[in-house]
Amino acid sequence: MKVCTKIADFRRQIAPFRVAGETVGLVTTMGALHEGHLALVAAAKAQTARVVTTIFVNPTQFGDPKDLESYPRDDAGDLGKFEDAGVDAVFMPSVDEMYPKGDETIVETTRLANMLHGKVRPGHFRGVATVVTKLLNIAQPDAAYFGEKDWQQLQVIKRMVRDLHMPVRIIGVPTKREADGLAMSSRNQRLGPDDRAAAIVLSQALDKAEAAARKKATVSEIESLLRGTINGEPRASLRAVDIVWTDTLERAQGPLTRRAALLVSAEFGGVLLIDQREIAP
Repeated sequence: MKVCTKIADFRRQIAPFRVAGETVGLVTTMGALHEGHLALVAAAKAQTARVVTTIFVNPTQFGDPKDLESYPRDDAGDLGKFEDAGVDAVFMPSVDEMYPKGDETIVETTRLANMLHGKVRPGHFRGVATVVTKLLNIAQPDAAYFGEKDWQQLQVIKRMVRDLHMPVRIIGVPTKREADGLAMSSRNQRLGPDDRAAAIVLSQALDKAEAAARKKATVSEIESLLRGTINGEPRASLRAVDIVWTDTLERAQGPLTRRAALLVSAEFGGVLLIDQREIAP
């Protein structure tokens, strides 16, 4: 497995794959790898001949400098996990390599970036869209793999790729969960024991909402159930509950007549966590 810190070097590693007619899958990460990341690699390996990955804690998607500083990092451990997973090359650039002096270009999905979770973290999805555009342009993969847990992020990236006519398939991979239901996230490492125990309220709320949907609950009833369940956990500070139709991404209302996405976010000890569930009537 080749580790690259420069764009030119990473491109040189990928070039022979192209010459040999091999397909390339890309998995972008901010490190602090867990089984969810490795599931993305496994999906890529199942569908493409070569898999390349990135580790880059992207500063432009953090609104709070303290959040950026405290983001977990484990470069040596991450590289070991990628090597064990059979990754062909890893790109680990510096901030200066990704954002050279004088950099001024941004990419933004103007509607999707400023709704739902985008209201909770202003500017976050602009940073995501910009860095993912850069990484897709650098690697030029046939397919790129992203977790469905970050549901809005996945929709932003799909829309960006469509709108900019990028020749890459964006593949969503189902959320990996801990044994107790908590969605795997690098941020989980920052939870103290009490907050870690409390955080499962997010998946519990989604379980209850899905069960209510099967009993023909309305969107407002489902939202009330989500809010009530999360607010019932003293250590949870609810940030947002959003329910949207998956086909239009518009806020859902009335009877649950078609497939919808439930998006929840809450802080536990100052650590912001998100979770999601797609449900059908």
